[in-house]
Amino acid sequence: MKKATKTVKKAKPIVKKAKTASKESKGGDSPSRLIDARIKELSDWRGEMLAQIRNLIKQADPEVVEEWKWRGVPVWSHGGIICTGETYKNAVKMTFAKGASLEDPSDLFNSSLEGNTRRAIDFHEGDKINEKALKALIRAAVVLNMSSAARRSKARV
Repeated sequence: MKKATKTVKKAKPIVKKAKTASKESKGGDSPSRLIDARIKELSDWRGEMLAQIRNLIKQADPEVVEEWKWRGVPVWSHGGIICTGETYKNAVKMTFAKGASLEDPSDLFNSSLEGNTRRAIDFHEGDKINEKALKALIRAAVVLNMSSAARRSKARV
């Protein structure tokens, strides 16, 4: 009697191409439209807060680029990432990519204070935004990004 042998096929890994944030998603929605949709779907104070933060970012830097990264996080960039706008059950978190390098004379940063790079501001229901101070912080982040980009360009030459 012959012994049956099994042929075992190795599973091929599933490799998905990463979407770049500045490109449109499968549905053809731009990052700005995806952010619009996120604000609308939240339909509570978090959506209102995210919309207000977004508006202040655009006022502080009219050249800001909106992106959609990491499976659904709004990101604002200019010469590099300025900040993200994450939404949680009890907070809207505005994380500055290089926040530890920014001066914060108004003490806006109240989260992620232990790291060497990022800093964040957690906004909770009913919080009022210090608009003047937040815009100054956003502008400072852009200046930092642009100075970092200039240094990188010089290093390549």
